[in-house]
Amino acid sequence: MPQYRRMFLAKDDDIYDTRASCTRNCAFCAVAHNGPTPLDDGEPRRVAEAAEKLKLNYVVITSVTRDDLPDGGAEHFARTINAVRSKDPEIKIEVLVPDFKGNADALRTVADASPDVINHNLETIKRLYPDIRPQADYKRSLNLLKEAKNQNTRLYTKSGIMLGLGETKDEVISLMNDLRDVNCDILTIGQYIRPSKDQALVVEYIEPGVFSEYEDLGKSIGFKRVFSGPFVRSSYKAGEIYEF
Repeated sequence: MPQYRRMFLAKDDDIYDTRASCTRNCAFCAVAHNGPTPLDDGEPRRVAEAAEKLKLNYVVITSVTRDDLPDGGAEHFARTINAVRSKDPEIKIEVLVPDFKGNADALRTVADASPDVINHNLETIKRLYPDIRPQADYKRSLNLLKEAKNQNTRLYTKSGIMLGLGETKDEVISLMNDLRDVNCDILTIGQYIRPSKDQALVVEYIEPGVFSEYEDLGKSIGFKRVFSGPFVRSSYKAGEIYEF
């Protein structure tokens, strides 16, 4: 994951400075984890204004993980979805959400706001979770995707993984089958690139042909779209789900 520490959103003469700080410390990620800041009540409005100004027809809304909040930030996601839709009712919205610590009510808050896509990344295979995602849980993440579909059957569900952290082909295939078992619609597969010396080492650089194999397999087992390649990231060509 790239090291995005700061985002600026401007309106008139005011500049708003938001520093990303996560309550978790995944081994692949360079986002700071120095302690969360208070929620910014003006953020949903400014995101909506930015989408309108840029004339976007598809937006991806994401966040750091906010385990410090009782709902994990779910209401803030919902407010942002609603603010964006208030500017353009036809816009397509994808939310890339944390696991909300398994809080079904928090997930329902997001699903009830009717995003078009709920994305939650598994990131890696089950065996590597203790080392790569020590504060997450593989089954909990799968269950979020399952429950998202149960709570709003109209939306698409999506997940993504990185390769090169030490997984085997059999483990990747097992993960793909696990995602299809919870009716996940869209899968992204990319190469893990170490953001800095402080993150997990790259164990292997995957050959392009292997990515193609996974793409073909994913399509054969029922994913609606599979984006698989060395430079693919979670939001890669996200809007193309509506072109199949």
